[in-house]
Amino acid sequence: MTAAPDVFDVLTFGETMANLRGQGAMRLGGTFKMTVAGAESNVAVGLARLGHRVRWAGRVGADETGALVLRTLRAEGVDVTAAGVDEDAPTGLMLLEHRTADLVRVEYHRKGSAASRIRPAALTPALADGARLLHVTGITPALSPTAADSVAAAVEHAHAHGWTVCLDVNHRPRLWSRADAARALRPLLSGVDILVASADELAIVVDDEQEPEKALLGNGIREVVVTDGKAGAHVVDGTGRIARPAASVTAVDPVGAGDAFVAGYLSARLDGLPVTERLDRAVAVAGFAVATYGDWEGLPTRAELALAGHRDGTVR
Repeated sequence: MTAAPDVFDVLTFGETMANLRGQGAMRLGGTFKMTVAGAESNVAVGLARLGHRVRWAGRVGADETGALVLRTLRAEGVDVTAAGVDEDAPTGLMLLEHRTADLVRVEYHRKGSAASRIRPAALTPALADGARLLHVTGITPALSPTAADSVAAAVEHAHAHGWTVCLDVNHRPRLWSRADAARALRPLLSGVDILVASADELAIVVDDEQEPEKALLGNGIREVVVTDGKAGAHVVDGTGRIARPAASVTAVDPVGAGDAFVAGYLSARLDGLPVTERLDRAVAVAGFAVATYGDWEGLPTRAELALAGHRDGTVR
C-alpha cells in the first residue's frame, strides 16, 4: 500500500526545545536570545521552506515554551495538528554558548520532558493519515524507552505501508553511549531506506570497518549518506559512490548544518532528482545554515537557493 497523492510529503517527530542562545560563556551571564531547536523540526522547517508539505507530530508541555514551539513551527508552514501537549511535563530546554568561532557548547535540561513521555499510540493518527516519507533520528530513542518504542513503531508502520524511511543516526553522547545507541538503532535498519550518518557514526550501526556502506546496503538500505563536515559528503547506493565538497561559504555558526543537509537531500529526493543533484542541494542548504546564526533561521527558500552561487555580497 502506497501513500495517496494528497498526503503529507514528510512526517517527522521528536523533541523540540526552547533554546536560549548566548554569544559568550554561560557562567558570565549576559544576554540570551530565546528561540526553538530540535533536529527533526529543523529538518521540517527546511523542507517547508523548500515548498514541501511537512507534518511534525512531536510533544510539548502545556507551558509558554511549548506554545512558542508550536507557534514557531506553524509560522514556518509546518503542520502541527498531530502534535501532543502534555499537561504534566515541561517542554525541554537547551542552553547554547559560542565559546569560540568554531566551538559551540550545549547544555540540556530535558530529563522528564513532555517529549520523553511520547508513546506509540500518540502517533497513530498521524501515521494513519499517511505520508510519502518518514524522517526519524537517533536522538528520539535516547530520550526514554517509550520514545524508543515510538520510533520503532513509526518505522515499522511506514515500511509496511510503502513509505520511504530516513534515519539520521545523529548520536548525542550526552544522551546515551554508542553501545546503547547501537542496541536501539540496529534493529530499525531493516525498515530504513536512507541512512544518514557521519563517518564516525557508521560504526554505531554496522560492524564492518573496511566497507561499512557496502555492509549497510547488504542489510536492505538503499542509500547510505555520509557527512564529513568541511570535507563534504558522499552517497553510496546500488550504482556506486558519489561525493561532493562542502559549500564554499564564510561559516559563522556550525549548529544545524547536519539538519540543513538532510532537509536539502530529502527535498531533492522528493522532487525525483538523481543522487548528484540531491547532494548539490544538500550542500547548498547546509551552506546557508553555517553562514547564518541559528539552528534553522538561515535556511533558504527554493528561490533563495539560486543565490547559493552568488559571491560578490550584494544582490540587486
